Amino acid sequence: MKLVALLPLLALALAATDSKPIRLRELVSLEGARENQLLGYGLVVGLNGTGDKRQTFFSSQSLASMLDRMGVQVNPTALLVRNIAAVMVTASLPAYAQNGMKIDITVAAIGDAQNLQGGILIQTPLRGANGKVFAVAQGPLVTGGFVAGGRGNQQTTNHPTVGRVLNGAIVEAEAPSIAPGTSLKLQLLKADFSTASRITSAINRKFPRVAGKQAVAAAVNPGLVAVQTPEEFLGKEVEFYSQIEELAVPVERVAKVVINERTGTILMGKEVNLRPISILHGPLSIDISTSFVTSQPEPLSGGKTVVTPQIGVGVKEDKAKSISLGAGATVDELVQALKQIGSTARDVIAILQALKSSGALEAEVEVL
Repeated sequence: MKLVALLPLLALALAATDSKPIRLRELVSLEGARENQLLGYGLVVGLNGTGDKRQTFFSSQSLASMLDRMGVQVNPTALLVRNIAAVMVTASLPAYAQNGMKIDITVAAIGDAQNLQGGILIQTPLRGANGKVFAVAQGPLVTGGFVAGGRGNQQTTNHPTVGRVLNGAIVEAEAPSIAPGTSLKLQLLKADFSTASRITSAINRKFPRVAGKQAVAAAVNPGLVAVQTPEEFLGKEVEFYSQIEELAVPVERVAKVVINERTGTILMGKEVNLRPISILHGPLSIDISTSFVTSQPEPLSGGKTVVTPQIGVGVKEDKAKSISLGAGATVDELVQALKQIGSTARDVIAILQALKSSGALEAEVEVL
């Protein structure tokens, strides 16, 4: 992926560095109301000869077992089907998910399949940590990469052995969640003393204490705020919690850089600042090529045509290219400087990680 294609993404502001009011629903979650990880094993069919080979024996066994349940009995050792691939299916079950709700799933090859592009995941049960089936997945895959060409001349982009199915799983059992009661515990998504104190103050201003009774909210620690349901909301805890979610609290949001190495995507805000730094960029490239020279014998000489391979090795080291950024430099200046020295998206990812390690990047770095 070229760096030029990333410029619109680099202009997205993920988080501001100043203090802005944010609703509580974006800062806290109700204790007991969390996502649950689901896992399943399944088969992807419909691949164009890019599935598992004979070395991956368990895909053939899975296909034979599935056919047996459909009344078709075959010997697993006699199967040689390259249009299927054994995969692991993962998903996150949201809190309070109800029967019939659809969720996204991620599919990843576990055998030696080369490409899942164009494949269809067949019915796969997804289980929780307790072994119970909470959802069933099925549907066509969308991969973030592709493979083009054939043997000896093939180009692979990103990771074609991982794909997603949007709304690919149907929830079959309700998620294990705790409903709001007479007491609530608000878990901060990111523990912070100041944020916990501000949340407590905002709730107590909205629901002032009654004479002789303790305050409605109290900060237990930087990551937890305990809230007692007022008497007028007893039996209406959902309505009470909905009013808490709408409260706005000023929060200082730090700048953040998100990197997806599988697709070469980088997201960062314009407010991301850099400390004075110098970057040296000079890749070394080695090119090895083989050419074949044909030697023909003289007419009527009785000789044979001989083909002689000639191997050439070329080493090229580009001149070192450097850029210098002064104090207060912004992400726009960084992008323009990296473009001038011919950096690609992969180069930018490596440079950003190095900047974070050196302390020159004033932002959190998250790698997907």
